[in-house]
Amino acid sequence: MEITAALVRELRERTGSGMMECKKALVETQGDIDAAVELMRKTGLAKADKKSGRVAAEGAVIIRLSEDATQGVMVEINSETDFVSKADDFLNFAAQVAQQALSQKPVDLGALLELPFQNGDVKTINTRRQELVAKIGENINVRRFVTMQSPAGVVGSYLHGGRIGVLVGLRGGSAAVAKDIAMHVAANKPVCVSAEQVPSDIVEKEKDIFRAQAAESGKPAAIIEKMISGRVQKFLAEITLVGQPFVKNPEITVEKLLQEAKATVIGFERFEVGEGIEKKQENFAEEVMAQVRGG
Repeated sequence: MEITAALVRELRERTGSGMMECKKALVETQGDIDAAVELMRKTGLAKADKKSGRVAAEGAVIIRLSEDATQGVMVEINSETDFVSKADDFLNFAAQVAQQALSQKPVDLGALLELPFQNGDVKTINTRRQELVAKIGENINVRRFVTMQSPAGVVGSYLHGGRIGVLVGLRGGSAAVAKDIAMHVAANKPVCVSAEQVPSDIVEKEKDIFRAQAAESGKPAAIIEKMISGRVQKFLAEITLVGQPFVKNPEITVEKLLQEAKATVIGFERFEVGEGIEKKQENFAEEVMAQVRGG
Protein backbone atom coordinates (compact mmCIF):
# COMPACT_ATOMS: atom_id res chain seq x y z
CA MET A 1 0.00 0.00 0.00
CA GLU A 2 1.24 3.50 -0.84
CA ILE A 3 2.18 5.60 2.22
CA THR A 4 0.66 8.94 1.29
CA ALA A 5 1.33 12.30 2.90
CA ALA A 6 -2.30 12.41 4.05
CA LEU A 7 -1.88 9.09 5.86
CA VAL A 8 1.29 10.29 7.56
CA ARG A 9 -0.46 13.52 8.59
CA GLU A 10 -3.38 11.62 10.07
CA LEU A 11 -1.04 9.42 12.11
CA ARG A 12 0.85 12.49 13.34
CA GLU A 13 -2.41 14.04 14.50
CA ARG A 14 -3.39 10.88 16.35
CA THR A 15 -0.05 10.25 18.04
CA GLY A 16 1.69 13.62 18.22
CA SER A 17 4.89 11.97 16.96
CA GLY A 18 7.35 13.14 14.33
CA MET A 19 6.84 12.73 10.59
CA MET A 20 9.66 10.22 10.06
CA GLU A 21 8.54 8.07 13.01
CA CYS A 22 5.00 8.01 11.60
CA LYS A 23 6.15 7.09 8.12
CA LYS A 24 8.36 4.31 9.48
CA ALA A 25 5.47 2.87 11.51
CA LEU A 26 3.16 2.97 8.49
CA VAL A 27 5.73 1.19 6.34
CA GLU A 28 6.13 -1.54 8.99
CA THR A 29 2.36 -2.02 9.25
CA GLN A 30 1.82 -1.79 5.45
CA GLY A 31 -0.32 1.33 5.76
CA ASP A 32 -2.65 0.02 8.49
CA ILE A 33 -3.07 3.17 10.55
CA ASP A 34 -4.64 1.47 13.59
CA ALA A 35 -1.81 -1.06 13.69
CA ALA A 36 0.66 1.81 13.31
CA VAL A 37 -0.86 3.61 16.31
CA GLU A 38 -0.54 0.44 18.40
CA LEU A 39 3.04 -0.15 17.21
CA MET A 40 4.04 3.41 18.07
CA ARG A 41 2.41 3.12 21.45
CA LYS A 42 4.36 -0.07 22.23
CA THR A 43 7.68 1.30 21.03
CA GLY A 44 6.97 4.59 22.79
CA LEU A 45 6.37 2.89 26.13
CA ALA A 46 9.56 0.89 25.64
CA LYS A 47 11.47 4.12 25.06
CA ALA A 48 9.89 5.61 28.17
CA ASP A 49 11.01 2.65 30.27
CA LYS A 50 14.60 3.10 29.05
CA LYS A 51 14.54 6.77 30.05
CA SER A 52 13.04 6.14 33.50
CA GLY A 53 16.47 5.86 35.15
CA ARG A 54 17.65 9.27 33.97
CA VAL A 55 17.77 12.05 36.55
CA ALA A 56 14.86 14.48 36.29
CA ALA A 57 15.56 17.38 38.66
CA GLU A 58 13.95 20.26 36.76
CA GLY A 59 10.22 20.69 36.33
CA ALA A 60 7.37 22.58 37.92
CA VAL A 61 5.17 22.85 40.99
CA ILE A 62 1.44 23.10 40.22
CA ILE A 63 -1.28 24.14 42.67
CA ARG A 64 -5.03 23.82 42.37
CA LEU A 65 -7.65 25.06 44.86
CA SER A 66 -11.31 24.14 45.10
CA GLU A 67 -13.85 26.83 44.18
CA ASP A 68 -14.72 27.44 47.83
CA ALA A 69 -10.99 27.54 48.80
CA THR A 70 -11.44 24.93 51.53
CA GLN A 71 -9.29 22.34 49.72
CA GLY A 72 -6.04 22.47 47.79
CA VAL A 73 -3.52 20.20 46.14
CA MET A 74 0.11 20.75 45.19
CA VAL A 75 2.04 18.51 42.77
CA GLU A 76 5.69 18.41 41.72
CA ILE A 77 6.37 17.02 38.26
CA ASN A 78 9.94 16.74 37.03
CA SER A 79 11.71 16.84 33.68
CA GLU A 80 15.37 16.54 32.78
CA THR A 81 15.73 20.10 31.47
CA ASP A 82 14.28 23.49 32.31
CA PHE A 83 13.46 23.97 28.61
CA VAL A 84 11.01 21.05 28.59
CA SER A 85 9.40 22.19 31.86
CA LYS A 86 8.26 25.37 30.10
CA ALA A 87 6.82 23.60 27.04
CA ASP A 88 3.05 23.46 26.51
CA ASP A 89 2.93 19.65 26.36
CA PHE A 90 4.59 19.38 29.78
CA LEU A 91 2.54 22.17 31.38
CA ASN A 92 -0.76 20.83 30.02
CA PHE A 93 0.07 17.37 31.35
CA ALA A 94 1.04 18.79 34.75
CA ALA A 95 -2.12 20.90 35.00
CA GLN A 96 -4.33 17.89 34.28
CA VAL A 97 -2.52 15.74 36.86
CA ALA A 98 -3.06 18.43 39.51
CA GLN A 99 -6.74 18.74 38.58
CA GLN A 100 -7.27 14.98 38.89
CA ALA A 101 -5.46 14.95 42.23
CA LEU A 102 -7.81 17.67 43.50
CA SER A 103 -11.04 16.16 42.22
CA GLN A 104 -10.36 12.44 42.77
CA LYS A 105 -8.47 12.67 46.09
CA PRO A 106 -6.07 9.70 45.63
CA VAL A 107 -4.62 8.27 48.84
CA ASP A 108 -1.02 8.12 47.61
CA LEU A 109 1.23 8.61 44.58
CA GLY A 110 0.59 5.13 43.25
CA ALA A 111 -3.16 5.72 43.30
CA LEU A 112 -2.69 9.08 41.57
CA LEU A 113 -0.72 7.49 38.72
CA GLU A 114 -3.44 4.91 38.16
CA LEU A 115 -6.24 7.49 37.88
CA PRO A 116 -7.73 8.15 34.43
CA PHE A 117 -5.87 11.05 32.85
CA GLN A 118 -9.26 12.66 32.26
CA ASN A 119 -12.69 11.59 33.44
CA GLY A 120 -13.81 8.83 31.09
CA ASP A 121 -10.33 8.37 29.63
CA VAL A 122 -9.23 4.74 29.26
CA LYS A 123 -5.60 5.80 29.63
CA THR A 124 -4.14 6.39 33.08
CA ILE A 125 -1.99 9.30 34.17
CA ASN A 126 1.03 7.02 34.13
CA THR A 127 0.32 5.85 30.58
CA ARG A 128 0.00 9.46 29.44
CA ARG A 129 3.27 10.19 31.22
CA GLN A 130 5.00 7.38 29.36
CA GLU A 131 3.61 8.63 26.06
CA LEU A 132 4.90 12.13 26.83
CA VAL A 133 8.35 10.70 27.60
CA ALA A 134 8.36 8.95 24.24
CA LYS A 135 7.21 12.08 22.45
CA ILE A 136 9.66 14.63 23.92
CA GLY A 137 12.61 12.30 24.55
CA GLU A 138 13.13 13.18 28.22
CA ASN A 139 12.29 11.42 31.45
CA ILE A 140 9.15 12.88 33.06
CA ASN A 141 8.39 11.99 36.65
CA VAL A 142 5.34 12.70 38.80
CA ARG A 143 7.39 12.96 41.97
CA ARG A 144 5.01 13.89 44.80
CA PHE A 145 1.78 15.57 45.76
CA VAL A 146 0.13 16.84 48.92
CA THR A 147 -3.41 17.84 49.80
CA MET A 148 -4.65 20.43 52.30
CA GLN A 149 -8.14 20.80 53.75
CA SER A 150 -9.69 23.40 56.04
CA PRO A 151 -13.48 22.90 56.15
CA ALA A 152 -13.87 25.59 58.83
CA GLY A 153 -11.53 28.08 57.24
CA VAL A 154 -9.59 28.66 54.07
CA VAL A 155 -6.68 27.14 52.12
CA GLY A 156 -4.31 29.67 50.60
CA SER A 157 -1.43 29.25 48.20
CA TYR A 158 1.59 30.98 46.73
CA LEU A 159 3.56 29.98 43.64
CA HIS A 160 6.92 31.58 42.89
CA GLY A 161 8.09 31.19 39.32
CA GLY A 162 6.56 27.74 39.05
CA ARG A 163 9.46 26.36 41.12
CA ILE A 164 8.47 27.06 44.73
CA GLY A 165 4.94 26.33 45.90
CA VAL A 166 3.22 26.60 49.26
CA LEU A 167 -0.17 25.52 50.62
CA VAL A 168 -1.40 26.94 53.92
CA GLY A 169 -4.52 25.94 55.85
CA LEU A 170 -6.14 28.51 58.16
CA ARG A 171 -8.90 28.25 60.72
CA GLY A 172 -10.56 31.64 60.55
CA GLY A 173 -8.86 34.51 58.76
CA SER A 174 -9.29 35.20 55.06
CA ALA A 175 -7.95 34.26 51.64
CA ALA A 176 -5.71 37.35 51.68
CA VAL A 177 -4.16 36.40 55.03
CA ALA A 178 -3.67 32.79 53.88
CA LYS A 179 -1.85 34.00 50.77
CA ASP A 180 0.37 36.30 52.85
CA ILE A 181 1.31 33.41 55.15
CA ALA A 182 2.01 31.19 52.13
CA MET A 183 4.29 33.88 50.69
CA HIS A 184 6.12 34.07 54.02
CA VAL A 185 6.62 30.29 54.10
CA ALA A 186 7.99 30.36 50.54
CA ALA A 187 10.58 32.99 51.50
CA ASN A 188 11.58 31.93 55.04
CA LYS A 189 11.22 28.13 55.01
CA PRO A 190 10.02 27.53 58.58
CA VAL A 191 10.39 23.97 59.87
CA CYS A 192 6.95 23.80 61.47
CA VAL A 193 4.14 26.01 62.78
CA SER A 194 5.06 26.36 66.46
CA ALA A 195 7.74 25.40 69.00
CA GLU A 196 5.61 22.53 70.30
CA GLN A 197 5.92 20.80 66.92
CA VAL A 198 9.73 20.91 66.72
CA PRO A 199 11.07 17.34 67.17
CA SER A 200 12.69 16.86 70.59
CA ASP A 201 15.89 15.42 69.08
CA ILE A 202 16.47 18.66 67.16
CA VAL A 203 16.01 20.70 70.35
CA GLU A 204 18.35 18.44 72.34
CA LYS A 205 21.00 18.59 69.63
CA GLU A 206 20.92 22.41 69.71
CA LYS A 207 21.08 22.37 73.53
CA ASP A 208 24.22 20.21 73.41
CA ILE A 209 25.84 22.64 70.97
CA PHE A 210 24.90 25.68 73.07
CA ARG A 211 26.03 23.93 76.27
CA ALA A 212 29.46 23.17 74.80
CA GLN A 213 29.84 26.77 73.65
CA ALA A 214 28.67 28.20 76.98
CA ALA A 215 30.98 25.93 79.00
CA GLU A 216 33.97 27.76 77.58
CA SER A 217 32.75 31.02 79.15
CA GLY A 218 33.71 29.87 82.66
CA LYS A 219 30.43 31.14 84.10
CA PRO A 220 28.58 29.31 86.94
CA ALA A 221 26.35 26.39 85.99
CA ALA A 222 23.13 28.24 86.88
CA ILE A 223 24.07 31.13 84.57
CA ILE A 224 25.03 28.70 81.81
CA GLU A 225 21.60 27.03 81.99
CA LYS A 226 19.91 30.42 81.67
CA MET A 227 22.11 31.19 78.66
CA ILE A 228 21.17 27.87 77.08
CA SER A 229 17.46 28.46 77.71
CA GLY A 230 17.63 31.89 76.09
CA ARG A 231 19.48 30.62 73.04
CA VAL A 232 17.05 27.71 72.63
CA GLN A 233 14.10 30.13 72.69
CA LYS A 234 15.80 32.27 70.05
CA PHE A 235 16.51 29.18 67.92
CA LEU A 236 12.88 28.04 68.13
CA ALA A 237 11.64 31.48 67.11
CA GLU A 238 13.92 31.42 64.06
CA ILE A 239 12.72 28.05 62.73
CA THR A 240 8.99 28.18 63.58
CA LEU A 241 6.40 29.98 61.50
CA VAL A 242 4.70 31.86 64.33
CA GLY A 243 8.02 32.98 65.82
CA GLN A 244 9.48 34.51 62.65
CA PRO A 245 9.25 38.20 61.73
CA PHE A 246 6.54 38.55 59.07
CA VAL A 247 8.19 38.86 55.65
CA LYS A 248 6.03 41.83 54.53
CA ASN A 249 6.36 43.67 57.86
CA PRO A 250 9.36 42.56 60.00
CA GLU A 251 8.16 44.82 62.84
CA ILE A 252 5.66 42.11 63.80
CA THR A 253 5.85 38.34 64.08
CA VAL A 254 3.65 35.96 62.12
CA GLU A 255 2.00 35.09 65.43
CA LYS A 256 1.02 38.75 65.90
CA LEU A 257 -0.34 38.90 62.34
CA LEU A 258 -2.48 35.83 62.98
CA GLN A 259 -3.79 37.25 66.26
CA GLU A 260 -4.85 40.45 64.53
CA ALA A 261 -6.58 38.42 61.79
CA LYS A 262 -8.22 36.08 64.34
CA ALA A 263 -6.73 33.14 62.48
CA THR A 264 -4.85 29.95 63.33
CA VAL A 265 -2.53 28.02 61.02
CA ILE A 266 -3.56 24.36 60.96
CA GLY A 267 -0.71 23.37 58.67
CA PHE A 268 1.47 24.23 55.69
CA GLU A 269 3.40 22.43 52.96
CA ARG A 270 6.28 23.81 50.89
CA PHE A 271 7.65 22.27 47.67
CA GLU A 272 10.72 23.41 45.76
CA VAL A 273 11.49 21.84 42.40
CA GLY A 274 14.29 19.30 42.59
CA GLU A 275 15.00 19.63 46.31
CA GLY A 276 16.69 16.50 47.59
CA ILE A 277 17.44 15.15 44.10
CA GLU A 278 21.11 14.59 43.41
CA LYS A 279 21.80 16.27 40.10
CA LYS A 280 24.38 14.98 37.67
CA GLN A 281 27.22 17.45 37.29
CA GLU A 282 27.80 18.04 33.59
CA ASN A 283 31.19 19.03 32.21
CA PHE A 284 30.40 20.73 28.92
CA ALA A 285 33.98 20.70 27.61
CA GLU A 286 34.34 16.99 28.27
CA GLU A 287 30.97 16.30 26.66
CA VAL A 288 31.99 18.16 23.50
CA MET A 289 35.33 16.34 23.36
CA ALA A 290 33.60 12.99 23.79
CA GLN A 291 31.34 13.79 20.83
CA VAL A 292 34.35 14.87 18.74
CA ARG A 293 36.21 11.66 19.52
CA GLY A 294 33.07 9.65 18.76
CA GLY A 295 32.76 11.42 15.43
